[in-house]
Amino acid sequence: MEFDIFFSISQTPDSTGYKPSEREMFSNFLEQAIKADELGFGVGWIAQAHLSTEVQKNNSRPVVPHYPGEIGLCTDFFQIASEVLSRTSKMEVGSAVMSILASGGPIAQAERVGSLLALHGLDQEERRRVHIGFSAGRFEFMARPYGISPRNELEEVAWPALRGQIFAEASEIFLRLLSGETIDSTMIRETVLTRSSFRSDEDWERVGEAAMKMMGTGEIPDSIQIPRRYEFESIATIPKDWRRDLLNLVLGSHDPALQIEVNKWRPVQVFNLSITPADVIEETHKRMRSNYHKDGGAWSRSMMPRTVMVFLNDEAGLSDEQKSTRAKEESEASISTYWSALEGTIDPGKVEKAVNNAVIGNPQEVATQLKLRYHPEDRIMCWFDFFNHDSERVMRDMEAFMSKVVPIVNGGK
Repeated sequence: MEFDIFFSISQTPDSTGYKPSEREMFSNFLEQAIKADELGFGVGWIAQAHLSTEVQKNNSRPVVPHYPGEIGLCTDFFQIASEVLSRTSKMEVGSAVMSILASGGPIAQAERVGSLLALHGLDQEERRRVHIGFSAGRFEFMARPYGISPRNELEEVAWPALRGQIFAEASEIFLRLLSGETIDSTMIRETVLTRSSFRSDEDWERVGEAAMKMMGTGEIPDSIQIPRRYEFESIATIPKDWRRDLLNLVLGSHDPALQIEVNKWRPVQVFNLSITPADVIEETHKRMRSNYHKDGGAWSRSMMPRTVMVFLNDEAGLSDEQKSTRAKEESEASISTYWSALEGTIDPGKVEKAVNNAVIGNPQEVATQLKLRYHPEDRIMCWFDFFNHDSERVMRDMEAFMSKVVPIVNGGK
């Protein structure tokens, strides 16, 4: 089993109510990244966010109306990745995940990737890859100022399905530019909505009625073509001559059709969330074995990182039973705080489900849970700083995990 680490850099009150300053958040993150490199974690995955979560709560359509503080402080993965790479020697870095709809869209993001890799790869001995996890973005308010919002009544009604189609359009632009192609918008996929684009007949009928009204026709059409979101003449990004062997791409979407479509252009792996059902995980592996781009080689389970919240207690002066009890208490407090922040109310069912997908306890218990729940060839993305701003404690947990848990998991003890 392989082990990566996830850094949230989330500036929000923890279960004790403490919220660090931005300076403290970044300092904690960098010392944890250095520690992770020393301990031997494979990839340091960095969460990315955009714009103030606090400010959006006052908007007419707040996406997360009750979230205290900021969901994440990494608004520019490329600068933070450069900082981490300059301070570490073995650990690779990755974005988890970068929105290609925000920050100027797919064209700007493709140029930033090329610029980072051009500089990172100047040393011909450099072997550390940069993993670009990309998605539409979990929270819509982060992309709205960049024009990712309905342009008319039809798009308003179709928006839940249409937003995914916009991301597919952006993904093709992003991937083809990263491949060094010269493209114009007429070469990019068209967006056509049909009944299959929607979850129910009722949803499709509402969209069809809006289309009938807008087009002045007397019946609901079988398909509706939506004008492209991105219009441009021939473009190619610069710099062009950078080491593409140092780039690994990972899609933040469980849309089966999109997973297949993006692999027409380049090898693109797949992310999953901590609450992704096991059957979806296995179906994704099966699908990717058949559809992963040939230039990426044979598909392996390690190509889909598994996000896992780790609540480990190996604190000095406690018995194994006390460590187990404390870990459970810490996990329940943190997860309850998280769901309360996202939804404004604590849903016991969701708390229970999240706890069931975490690994919790003393080192032996955490190792046993990992061996029972995960395939020995899985890649685990460990989340230690989940609503925990005690950096010294986080680093002790990281060290206990690598020195006590991992040997049990991979050594069979």
